[in-house]
Amino acid sequence: MKKWMWTAVIALVLLVVAISVVAFKNSDIETPNYTVIQRIDKVEIRQYPNMVVAKTSLTSGSFDTSGSQGFRSIAGYIFGGNEQNQKIAMTAPVVMNLGDSASMYFVMPSAYKKDALPRPSASNVTIEEEVSKTLAVLQYGGFSSDEKIKSHCEQLKKSLTEQGIKTVGSFMYMGYNAPWDVVNRRNEVAIEVVLDSPSHSGVGQ
Repeated sequence: MKKWMWTAVIALVLLVVAISVVAFKNSDIETPNYTVIQRIDKVEIRQYPNMVVAKTSLTSGSFDTSGSQGFRSIAGYIFGGNEQNQKIAMTAPVVMNLGDSASMYFVMPSAYKKDALPRPSASNVTIEEEVSKTLAVLQYGGFSSDEKIKSHCEQLKKSLTEQGIKTVGSFMYMGYNAPWDVVNRRNEVAIEVVLDSPSHSGVGQ
């Protein structure tokens, strides 16, 4: 490989690392305020409010092959890749929709309304509003992969089926950690559900 190509590759790697360092250096970054309305063993049923998100489409629903691609696209937006060159605070989690129409998004800080956000410079990033949803969520630790995500989605599906809870749409993955975090890693798989008469049992974060 020619010297200039090696230089370009190294520069790209350093850029991705730099973005990740800045994005995740603060452990107190904002997360969505949800309400836990029911617990079933290790599964939480959560009510999420409307949220404004920066979203990008993915070539596949594979975490292993498309996760980094999606992260780079939307991280570019919040680090100034927009018409105002405006930096926007990072939030957690990063959400990846795993269905046929795969996508990834960052939730925008709650202080922003949709119309107040700058237009993305990249054509593959859009600002959208996710409507309020009731999600069944299963949390697990460690590093994620397609195999681990699939296993926990199957576990979540089994728990919901046993309870006769109806699901809507596709599973999603939610990641809360920087790539280099080794301990206390937080991952979640989730899917939208429909409850006939949810019982309120506590409040989430």
